[in-house]
Amino acid sequence: MNNSNESDETKHLGEPEEVAGRWEKITKIFETASALTGKEREKFLKKSCGNDAEMRNEVEKLLKSFEDSESFMQNPAVAEAVSMFEEKKTLIGKNITGNVERGSFVAGTVLASRYRIIGMIGKGGMGEVYKAEDIKLSQTVALKFLPDNFQKDSAALERFHAEVRNARQVSHVNVCRVFDIGEIDGKHFLSMEFIDGDDLSSLLRRVGRLSSERAIEIARQLCVGLSAIHNAGILHRDFKPANVIIDSKGKARITDFGIAGVEAEIAKDNLRVGTPAYMSPEQITGKDVSAKSDIYALGLVLYEIFTGKQAVEADSIPELIRKQTSETPTNVSEFVKGIDPLVESVISQCIQKNPNDRPASALHVAMALPGGNPLQIALDAGQTPTPEMIAAAPKKGALKPVVALLCLLGLIAALIFGVYGHGFYKAYSFTPLKKTPDALAERAGTMIKNFGISESAADTKYEIKKNGAFLSYARKNQIRDSRERMRTGQPFAIYFLYRQSPELLKPRSIYSQGIEQFDPPLDLSGMVNVRLDTTGRLVEFRTVPSQKSEIKTDFQKTDWTKFFAEAGLDQTKFEKTAPEWTPPAFADEQFAWKGTMADFEDIPIRIEAASIQGKPIMFRIVPPWEKPLDTVSSPQSPRFLDWFWVLYNLLTLIIPAILVWINIRAGRADLKGTAKLTFASFLLLFLFWIAVSVHYLDPRAEFNLITDRLMISLFNAAKIGLAYCALEPYVRRWWSEILISWSRVLVGDFRDPMVGRDILIGGLIGVVSYGTAFFAVLANERLFGIVREVNTEYPFVYTSLPQLILSIFGNNMVANANRALGLLVLLVFFFFIFRRRWVAIICVGIVSGLPLLVGGNVYALLFLGVFVFGVVLPLTLIRFGLVAMISWMFFGGIFFYFPLSFDPGSILFSNTLVVLGILFAIAGYAAYISIGGAKMFGEKSWLGD
Repeated sequence: MNNSNESDETKHLGEPEEVAGRWEKITKIFETASALTGKEREKFLKKSCGNDAEMRNEVEKLLKSFEDSESFMQNPAVAEAVSMFEEKKTLIGKNITGNVERGSFVAGTVLASRYRIIGMIGKGGMGEVYKAEDIKLSQTVALKFLPDNFQKDSAALERFHAEVRNARQVSHVNVCRVFDIGEIDGKHFLSMEFIDGDDLSSLLRRVGRLSSERAIEIARQLCVGLSAIHNAGILHRDFKPANVIIDSKGKARITDFGIAGVEAEIAKDNLRVGTPAYMSPEQITGKDVSAKSDIYALGLVLYEIFTGKQAVEADSIPELIRKQTSETPTNVSEFVKGIDPLVESVISQCIQKNPNDRPASALHVAMALPGGNPLQIALDAGQTPTPEMIAAAPKKGALKPVVALLCLLGLIAALIFGVYGHGFYKAYSFTPLKKTPDALAERAGTMIKNFGISESAADTKYEIKKNGAFLSYARKNQIRDSRERMRTGQPFAIYFLYRQSPELLKPRSIYSQGIEQFDPPLDLSGMVNVRLDTTGRLVEFRTVPSQKSEIKTDFQKTDWTKFFAEAGLDQTKFEKTAPEWTPPAFADEQFAWKGTMADFEDIPIRIEAASIQGKPIMFRIVPPWEKPLDTVSSPQSPRFLDWFWVLYNLLTLIIPAILVWINIRAGRADLKGTAKLTFASFLLLFLFWIAVSVHYLDPRAEFNLITDRLMISLFNAAKIGLAYCALEPYVRRWWSEILISWSRVLVGDFRDPMVGRDILIGGLIGVVSYGTAFFAVLANERLFGIVREVNTEYPFVYTSLPQLILSIFGNNMVANANRALGLLVLLVFFFFIFRRRWVAIICVGIVSGLPLLVGGNVYALLFLGVFVFGVVLPLTLIRFGLVAMISWMFFGGIFFYFPLSFDPGSILFSNTLVVLGILFAIAGYAAYISIGGAKMFGEKSWLGD
């Protein structure tokens, strides 16, 4: 030892041999005196120490610390503390658990009719430790017998039982398990897990220091083991190499909870217990002892592992205490050249004098060590990874440039093929959409004037709508050329609706994206509804006459010829018949004709008309597939569905709210991620609703509209946020790999290669998966002769670019994120029940494909649909994660539901170019970042040199 560091208190002690002999004598005096009291102790001390006041003072300090200890398990540490100076090591004894020594019990002795002694494997201040066989369980265990001077202390034994109960809460692969307490002939003992191996102190004494790779491995295991102890609310307080065993498999195991205690109780006491060479400054003073105190000891142990040298050495306890509280150990790099700077930084942070400057937990130390996977470290420690840990998981997943390029080209090709395939699959692809909504609205206005309606309109609204009733009629009546018939604009599966009113048209439903045929109701004098087919031919005319009745006898009869002409019908080919449909308002004349559709003589139709005093109020073409509204459903059905809807929405709010409350109390809720997701959902939904809503010049009406849209957006965003906050901690615990790229998106790391990979591959799988519907339809027709018309489920044709873009990124994005969360709900639910990953995946697949089994799909469409939604979809979620799943639905949803066409004469053509441009740009950017800066061609990288 370098004597230049000696203090005034220790200079007189002389050479190391003299110091060792002196402390050996102090130890023996202390051990004897601790068992004596009163005059007997005083007499013994006077005889043993003689005139050596310094020695007498050291012994009395140890005795005082011994007596001040409130836990019986703390007392032996004082005795062990003095023994450290015998060889200037910290309890480097014969702690090789495989060795067997002789002790109080000979081999073969059976204790408590259960334990057969094999031999003694250790002895120290805490008593003797034996290797034994548990006869009842046929397992090898370790039995630690307590020193005789504690066997009859009832108060100490009561506290001992409490502390053992705490130790039993720790169950981790890197921590020695404590099993039970026993007693034989008045001797109390612990039964513990037997670990065959060497203690770390002995190992370091033999090999000096560990290799860098092995040191990092052992260090990480110690960190996660210590983290498990802290998670049980326990402080070790005597963490040192001698209390770590490297087992026969090379794993580090933390042992000896002799002075461990509950953190909450320890914080109330001013106890100075532990091994001085590894005690933190606050542990030495007995104040503010916490998990950070064990972090300090951890830093000193890591120092020793990487350097082979003890960080703090001294010749006396006072000198050791002074160094621990005021001096900083020599830098690790002074002993080990070329050591990873990250290792040195971690150790330096752990041994900071101020606890606030140390790492937050042992788990943070493990994650800070080089080469680790924070996600796996947390799982190994038995903890739920935090969102930050998941985001910090190793950035694997970057695609090879050639793979990224092939995926990008495949996605582009699939999108182009998909739009082309719409021409064989979608109803609107067989409907002439040459006239813009504005042109059709102008034609509707001209018709109204020609029909003699002269009332001025304060508001007009119009949209392209759908009606799938004809498709059902065609299937039922086996009309095999139904798609070709639609090319004439009739039988108007897609039609144009025009409405005008003397007052503002305000839909009743706040969820309305536009006007409907009867929303707002047709109940105000001067309101007019006109339906046209997409070529501009009249399908229906309705108006509300004046509420004031005027009796006229000389009015001119309505000329219905012009109505037939606007409908493209020849009135002479129609036969008069009895009216069957009630007009929308009182009429003094009703008329009806029957004939055939303008373009198809094999489809019968009725013409229903009505007028009042010569003014037309209704002209309507009634095809055979249209039924009166009062015959569509029974009055009980809507009531049941309404109650079901209310119950469903209540459950989707109450259950997540309860789980969120539980998660917040447990401290595992991702509140930051929830806030970001909720705000983003709200903003996108609000902008979408504002873009697609019917707006008014009236300030009050517009204010009410904005208020309604705010409520809708807030409600739906709150539901998404609640669901996410309730669900995410469980996914993070059981399926954390699913959230890696998602967590990086939440922290704003949009250039991460894994994010790009998941967007690109998810989009490709989504488009290809939805594209299988085209093949299924063709297979049904060619193989089974089944004609299936699939109408678009997205009826809105946006002529405004902001509406189109916000529809893509607003409603579509949020809706698909919500659907992806729904899949996660199923995944967590089934995993919670069965506790098997593959069972959960199979169950999710079954539930995902189940709607196709009851949806009337048959043969090829059923097979492909169940395969796509029951197999591909959940596997995409498991393999590539939540971002890939959202991308799957985002690309696939736009590809499948948006009206798209490559016909340059179609009003959909410009929208198609915008939509494809957006999707190509997203896919291109995803491919751009997915290669992580790798070279694509020659010296040029996609991300630059």
